[in-house]
Amino acid sequence: MKAWTALVLLVAGATAVAAGSGEVSALNLRRGATEISGQVYDLHMLMFSICVGIAVVVFGIMFVSMYLHRKSRGAKPANFHESVKVEIAWTVLPFLILIFMAVPAAKTLLAMEDTTEPDMTVLVTGSQWKWHYKYMDRDVEFYSLLATQREQIDNRYAKGENYLLEVDRPLVIPTGQKVRFLITSDDVIHSWWVPDFAVKKDANPGFINEAWTRVDEPGIYRGQCAELCGKDHGFMPVVVIAKEPAAYEAWVSEQESIRQQAREEEQRLLAMNMSMEELMTEGERVYNATCAACHMPNGEGLPGVFPALKGSPMALNDMQGHIDIVLNGKTGTAMQAFGKMLSLKELAAVITYERNAWGNNTGDMVQAKDVNAVASGE
Repeated sequence: MKAWTALVLLVAGATAVAAGSGEVSALNLRRGATEISGQVYDLHMLMFSICVGIAVVVFGIMFVSMYLHRKSRGAKPANFHESVKVEIAWTVLPFLILIFMAVPAAKTLLAMEDTTEPDMTVLVTGSQWKWHYKYMDRDVEFYSLLATQREQIDNRYAKGENYLLEVDRPLVIPTGQKVRFLITSDDVIHSWWVPDFAVKKDANPGFINEAWTRVDEPGIYRGQCAELCGKDHGFMPVVVIAKEPAAYEAWVSEQESIRQQAREEEQRLLAMNMSMEELMTEGERVYNATCAACHMPNGEGLPGVFPALKGSPMALNDMQGHIDIVLNGKTGTAMQAFGKMLSLKELAAVITYERNAWGNNTGDMVQAKDVNAVASGE
């Protein structure tokens, strides 16, 4: 009976660990921060309990039978044929169990897919390797990029508390409101996943998937891309900050003001020229932040994967083509479009930098008005 006792204790221990006290565990789902995530957790625990119960009954009968009817006790094997009653029982009982499991599962799944009557809508667009957020009812949109320092990734600095789960600009939503997410992609398949919301939706190019959440408590909630999407798939985190409605409104107003100031600054830049020193300083910053991961800090790229900019015909000769590819990307390659991600000033600076760094020394200065001319098709 020692083996049977050990089995019972093992199952009981696993159940206790899984059920827990609601704390986050590496061995189980987390309850999350929303009503839906709570329903998902409860559904998971119900299914787990049913599976444990079935396992205890089935293995219990099996082990007890093996112990009581073993040869050393003089047990003689019975000679019998099928039983209609037993066959009906083991057909009907699992059917009833499945019905018992299907009812709450269907209820939760329907609730998860009900995106009707949202209080606000956010368009989430994945691209290699960042997220773009656009508030459909407000003048706010921005890219969200990994903020973890490269030195941590390269093991030159100690890993931070939120290593690879921190961004420069998190998504901000209000508490107590239903937020609908329209999720799509610019290039390959991504997946927007926030465990605390029980939201995980694929971002497919050319399609829009819907999800929603309602967060009742202010806080910071982290997730990441959950679909293998290329070289930097592991560096594509999601960070959502839930704020009280008043704080959220103040944040939105500030963002709208910043966007207006940026538009005014771009108009000012269109009427002036930046110096070579300004362009190179800003261009180096932008290049290291957005381009160096593929084309390398020395501009030599990765042979056979990412082309070199150092000494390339485009960087040395074709200014118009250079501006166009940075603005619009190149279809069928990993070269993405930066026209929406960077300002006219940043675009002009990084193109100037690429045409004059690493010994290219073309002397070309690309100004905001040059980038705007290509962008507008002039």
